[in-house]
Amino acid sequence: MKKNGAEILIECLKEQGVKTVFGYPGGTVLDIYDALYRDGNIEHVITSHEQGAAHAADGWARVTGKTGVVIATSGPGATNLVTGIATAYMDSIPVVAITGNVGANFLGRDSFQEIDIFGITLPITKHNYIVKDVNDLAGVVREAFAIANSGRKGPVLIDILKNVQSDVADYQPQTPVAVRRKPVPPQNVEAAAKAIAAAERPLIVVGGGVIASEAAKEARALAERLDAPVASTLMGLGAFPASHRLFAGMMGMHGTATSAKLCLESDCIIALGTRFSDRVALNRDKFAVNKTVVQIEIDDAEIDKNVNVTHSVLGDIKEALTTLIPMLPEVKDRAFAQTLQTYRAAEKANAKPLELGHKVLIEAAKLAPEDTIVVTDVGQHQMWTAQYYPVEKPRTFCSSGGLGTMGYALGASIGAAMASGKHVIMVTGDGCFNMNLNELSTAVTHDLPITILLMNNHALGMVRQWQKLFYGNRFSQTDVRKRTDYVRFAESFGAAGFAIEKEEDIVPVLTKALAMNTPAVVDCRISNDENVLPMIKPGQTYDTIITDWEARK
Repeated sequence: MKKNGAEILIECLKEQGVKTVFGYPGGTVLDIYDALYRDGNIEHVITSHEQGAAHAADGWARVTGKTGVVIATSGPGATNLVTGIATAYMDSIPVVAITGNVGANFLGRDSFQEIDIFGITLPITKHNYIVKDVNDLAGVVREAFAIANSGRKGPVLIDILKNVQSDVADYQPQTPVAVRRKPVPPQNVEAAAKAIAAAERPLIVVGGGVIASEAAKEARALAERLDAPVASTLMGLGAFPASHRLFAGMMGMHGTATSAKLCLESDCIIALGTRFSDRVALNRDKFAVNKTVVQIEIDDAEIDKNVNVTHSVLGDIKEALTTLIPMLPEVKDRAFAQTLQTYRAAEKANAKPLELGHKVLIEAAKLAPEDTIVVTDVGQHQMWTAQYYPVEKPRTFCSSGGLGTMGYALGASIGAAMASGKHVIMVTGDGCFNMNLNELSTAVTHDLPITILLMNNHALGMVRQWQKLFYGNRFSQTDVRKRTDYVRFAESFGAAGFAIEKEEDIVPVLTKALAMNTPAVVDCRISNDENVLPMIKPGQTYDTIITDWEARK
């Protein structure tokens, strides 16, 4: 059948099961928006800014495991997507970004709103396309979805010239080919299995790859078979239940003291779907020296990139663990698992007094519905959430880990809420919130159940903390002291506004906010001297933990 390019695009999106897209219209995508209007089967969510739309598609993808879709016009519309695309790229999130561009006759002439978004996004996409012939469009769209959500997942960009959207071509419907997991041959796992079986003090590290491959059940089975402690990266939170007796907490620069000690004392680190970033390995020359390191990873570029490994298994985590687990002996009452309990008890007994922000997160976790999704921005509040809010299930925690994107959370919360229909607790700081607070209007327009916990310390808290610890208390441009009244701001946008100023406010305010099925902003007025502790100095090793006492001297 004959259809124009815009209609072919919409048909291909429906083929892929797309029911919701995020975006912002403009001149070079008018044909696409007209086709969306005429078709009427795909919900379009217009945000306040294209960056918010990109983060919304990202949040949608993180909580569903499906591919998020965002649409933007050429020029500034396309470039406004860049931070959101890079965020998805660094965290391996499947997103398809669709942009329009000027017509073929205007290409290369510095025409109005012409930009080479193909060239701009080459380093931050898994693949990208510029479509100059309508006959190529359907194949490109289908291929883009296959690439985005297979192997190591990631964003793909399709830039479509304006004339392609109106040109006509034959369209033949196709059923998408299901992505098949490639089995991992037993011989590829045997050496790793022998090394793991020989270990006395194995430590399992779960990363974002466990969630991406839907392998949380297998990761838990591995831990229980080995009776081995489990630490998580930031991106891996939810891959292993926080309440499980074998969970040691998050590891890394702001991880638990328990996970740091276990990492030092282990004789074998089993890394599942983690790339050993500098926030985890800290110092590649000193990390895991004289230890057996087994890395199970889907992307061969990550093997030996940040940490030299003893054994590697290349393949899908779920398939690799399905092959590996039966090869391992079942261990009961491992001494190292008891060491975990000892360290956890000691860490709890020696814990520093809780600050107001910590108490807010602890009470929020108690009061929130069981299936609540937690989304964070980046900074101190992000690390506090990782430390104090227990994440029990995969795809219930969203955060910008690799790129560390301030302003990520509100757009992502919109996508997460729309995809899941569940309540979202968004944790942010005043610095992050001010970057994309315009998206509150989007959340209000759609009556989304998003409770925003705004850790308001009138500062760029994480940067200020570093200045405090390493720069002699020279607080250069981190005490921002904005005069915004966030309660009145929320109300002016049509959301509810609350304030927490003291401990006695926490439970009554959170009870009211969480009972709402519409957006609420909770202004948590905390001290700018609340630090994220423990922490490890940049470039150091796990034995250089900065404690509360050291930070207060």
